[in-house]
Amino acid sequence: MRRFALFLAIASSVLCLNGCGYHTVGSATHLPAGTRSLSIPVFATKTTAYRTETVMTTAVVREFATRTRLRVTPDETSDSDLVLHGTILSQTVVPLTYNSQTQQSSSFLITIACSVVLNDREGKILYKNDKYVFRQQYQSTTDLPTFLEESPAAIERLSRDFAKSLVADVLEGF
Repeated sequence: MRRFALFLAIASSVLCLNGCGYHTVGSATHLPAGTRSLSIPVFATKTTAYRTETVMTTAVVREFATRTRLRVTPDETSDSDLVLHGTILSQTVVPLTYNSQTQQSSSFLITIACSVVLNDREGKILYKNDKYVFRQQYQSTTDLPTFLEESPAAIERLSRDFAKSLVADVLEGF
């Protein structure tokens, strides 16, 4: 009787794990069958911020190349199976804390809003999201001799978070 109960427990565990949604690394489950290449041209921008579009694009290219077996190119080519277009809609930096001794803001919050669309070779939309919003906080250096601009590092961190979320959304279909 004990062996039968143990067998039932193991069998039910195996059956439960079978439908859990896990898949092997590199298998893009929600992309069309036979997809081999993906073009990701530099994101468009509707802001006056410097270099954010290249940092965001580079992070997305790196994440797709890491998580899939697709041949990922950073430019739009006519022979790519898929093309991902992104647009930075807004980028704002607002002060979070104020240092009353130095009369300056000591930390800031950067917010970037993006839209992305993934098309196949014929132009059919496979994935679209117009409402990506990511935030990253950073500290400001108040000591001028050792001043180091922290905004670019915050944009790098924000870009990595955005890329991870975007790639997961495209691959997992959420």
